[in-house]
Amino acid sequence: MGKTALYRDPVLFPPDRAEIQLEQDALLLTMPGRWTRRHPLDGVATTTSDGVVAARGEGRVQRRFVRMLILERDHTRIFVITPPNEGAVAPNVVRVPEAPAEAAVVDMRAWEALAEWLLVGGRLAAFSVADLARIACIAAPHFAQLIGEIAAQRALELAWAANGPLRGGSDVELALQPLVDAAKSSPRAAEALISALAHAAGAKRRRRRL
Repeated sequence: MGKTALYRDPVLFPPDRAEIQLEQDALLLTMPGRWTRRHPLDGVATTTSDGVVAARGEGRVQRRFVRMLILERDHTRIFVITPPNEGAVAPNVVRVPEAPAEAAVVDMRAWEALAEWLLVGGRLAAFSVADLARIACIAAPHFAQLIGEIAAQRALELAWAANGPLRGGSDVELALQPLVDAAKSSPRAAEALISALAHAAGAKRRRRRL
């Protein structure tokens, strides 16, 4: 049976992505046009929702499901959405909000990490090492260093609880494994890992002197 293809089928949902840099009190969004905007996070109300993005090309309209992260502050709303080209086709009969054209499209993992961070109010105390590893992947450099220190402290607490403060070096490394894994594909997580290892080594040296 033959196949039919449309030559130069129009790309209804371009794969261009915005880049995220998360600071402890602000979100930096660098759009595909390379302009960057800083959004303070103090006092921001965060909502997640299903949504759709619609595009028209060659006389046809297609709708795709996305996940929307809505940041609202001082009557201003910022939309961050998952990639439409990776979402399922949305039937016309489904009624969900449509994402605005100016919404920032970010990678799925970055969207999930940002949503996780905002929905707990940006409290590092609420995160495990695995959680911190996900956040480190979207963190600004100086924030990544802080995340590394917090991750090291979590790992040290686990190792010391199991083996005592003067042992458990391998257990610290094991507890930091989520950050090690994240560092393999994320330069920002790698910065957090370097910070974590340095902090853990310093803490163990200080313990031995006591």
